[in-house]
Amino acid sequence: MSEIEARGAGQRLQEQLDTIVDLLRQQQRMRDELDALRDADADPVARAPIAEALKDSGEVLQQQLEPLHPADIAFILESLPLDERLAVWQRVRSDRDGEILLEVSDAVRESLIADMDQGEIMAAVEPLDADELADLVEDLPTEVLPELMASLDAQQREQLQSALSYEDDQIGALMDFEMVTIREDVSLETVLRYLRRFDELPPQTDKLFVVNSDNVLTGVLPLHWLLVNPPDRMVGELMAPDVNTFHPGDDAYEVAQAFERYDLVTAPVVDEGNHLIGRITIDAMVDVIREEGESESLSRGGLREEEDIFASIWASVRNRWSWLAINLVTAFLASRVIGLFENSIEKLVALATLMPIVAGIGGNSGNQTITMIVRASALDQVNPNAIRRLWQKELGVALFNGLIWGGVIGAVAALLYDSPMLGLVMTAAMTLNLLLAAFMGVGIPMALIRLGRDPALGASVFLTFMTDSGGFFIFLGLATLFLM
Repeated sequence: MSEIEARGAGQRLQEQLDTIVDLLRQQQRMRDELDALRDADADPVARAPIAEALKDSGEVLQQQLEPLHPADIAFILESLPLDERLAVWQRVRSDRDGEILLEVSDAVRESLIADMDQGEIMAAVEPLDADELADLVEDLPTEVLPELMASLDAQQREQLQSALSYEDDQIGALMDFEMVTIREDVSLETVLRYLRRFDELPPQTDKLFVVNSDNVLTGVLPLHWLLVNPPDRMVGELMAPDVNTFHPGDDAYEVAQAFERYDLVTAPVVDEGNHLIGRITIDAMVDVIREEGESESLSRGGLREEEDIFASIWASVRNRWSWLAINLVTAFLASRVIGLFENSIEKLVALATLMPIVAGIGGNSGNQTITMIVRASALDQVNPNAIRRLWQKELGVALFNGLIWGGVIGAVAALLYDSPMLGLVMTAAMTLNLLLAAFMGVGIPMALIRLGRDPALGASVFLTFMTDSGGFFIFLGLATLFLM
């Protein structure tokens, strides 16, 4: 796909998201009108046209979702706040639920499954293959698992248990069990007749795996060789015996690098005896590379796990607090180094040793906000119209963290310098600077987006300037008012 085509596809998807958001807003306005009429004890006849229009709007929303690819619906769900996300999710056809659950992020998948009852979950996962089920099992409610296992046949159950026996970062957890195998002692014409018995070949089939009677892998036959050679040639004459094979315990990221290095589309997975047990496909490896990049990006921002950008305040607090705690400790230790010069600094000793904490923690908190906004922007999941909602959430997280960790360091400062007022000043300054960091952490990248600039470029520099200068001003200004 060319750059122009890719940009066009992205633009079309954004237009679809905008259309769905408009429909959701129309529905909300109609619900508000109905509620107002009910509160006013209006005649049911007066409410009927609005109720009918609301029903029609729901059907239009369902029609908008119908032709979309599961990955596009996943993108739309990830781009919506929880209440709107669930409204769209309820309009998705039930036979597509499983495919969409595989496409959405872990955080969003959690919210969708929580909205489903046991019957809906079973209907969603039953059509999936064993390797796809392995991706979802950890997120399913425990009460569903016995019924799920009972619904599988012996082969599927064995395959699922095999996939679950490996760690998430091992190839065994990602391998596909759907593949085509042939024998080397048959002709190409026989292979072609065999392939015509399939309704369709497994996705990403670029080669056939050649095995002997003991299911030991002896080679591969690329599909294009099958098409361009005489039909009376034998498989054993044409197959490539030296293939890239992997073991189920291999690290997934290293295998992904091998796929990139050798331009692989599929590759066999074998056990220690070289018995063919599955295959790994390019789509799984692309996911591994993407997840690795996202993980590194989130780690740089001090986030423990991928976060739903519209998650609750409490969920975001739980995801972010540990990095703030670590930085709080390191910043306080750095401030104590300055405290070694108390006799020289004289009256400003407490202020000089504590003000780097206010600035440092504000900067780290703001960088967490920027990381989430920039990532969402890169995936086209956020636009300038969402700035008010994002500010509300981020300011709530900042207020919560400021009161907790500001209270902790305020208590330490009060005990250390025997000054309760200094502790209160420290708590207030920490809270206010975290609120400033949250405001700027959303505002700076969103302003850059409005200006047509890359929101990641220079955002951290601007943020550091604001939190450092603002933190010093807030802390020293409060100290001047209440301590001097």
